[in-house]
Amino acid sequence: MPLAKRIIPCLDIKGGRVVKGVHFRGLQDAGDPVELSIRYRDEGADEIVFLDITASLEQRSTLTSLVKRIAENLDIPFTVGGGIRSMSDARAVLCSGADKVSVNTAAILRPKLVSELASVFGSQCVVVAIDAKRVGGKNGQWFEVFSHSATKPTNLEAGKWAKQAEELGAGELLVTSIDRDGTKLGYDVELLSHITSQVNIPVIASGGCGSLLHFVEVFTEANCDAALVASLFHYAELSVKQAKEYLMSKGVLVRP
Repeated sequence: MPLAKRIIPCLDIKGGRVVKGVHFRGLQDAGDPVELSIRYRDEGADEIVFLDITASLEQRSTLTSLVKRIAENLDIPFTVGGGIRSMSDARAVLCSGADKVSVNTAAILRPKLVSELASVFGSQCVVVAIDAKRVGGKNGQWFEVFSHSATKPTNLEAGKWAKQAEELGAGELLVTSIDRDGTKLGYDVELLSHITSQVNIPVIASGGCGSLLHFVEVFTEANCDAALVASLFHYAELSVKQAKEYLMSKGVLVRP
């Protein structure tokens, strides 16, 4: 039997508050992370993702005290990323109540970190986040991975890096389209299909969700396992419950 598709609200954190921007820029306040996580739990979210989006840029560790406050109210899986550069960083986050850790910049700088985390905590605990965008002209266009909150090009091709992350021991990938981030134009089906065709681990789609139809597209056309959503939920334009009811009406398997 196929696994149910997951709906995952995303809390992008800056200065202890949830924020949202477009193309990772122009960040606006979107609310209190504890209050929002409780709301999403009650609406039927399958998981919550917490991303401390300025930790790598500011070269500091994740806000574990805030992680702890959120985790105390959750009975669903909770993934935390941002500023996790070592085993001790990961252990601190997991001991604060997270179920999984997400690594991005640190994994690019030192890929062996993924293997180390997987060997100690298990692959099911390790999410590799990939921020990618189209670069080059029409004929030479490809998807490049960016690090440091999508500010630094890496010269890594997204599909190849995704495959390498899987081989290193990642249990899941969180793929964000920088081109679509915050635009509400829909998930980047081309990028996501490119990734899902090359790996055998679950892929979480991120960036661009703006309507109920976009949920169907990302599951049926891009073959993703989960859909990450931020502003659409934060500003109450749609609820988790509405998204799930719509997907069920379209024959997409989701948890109630």
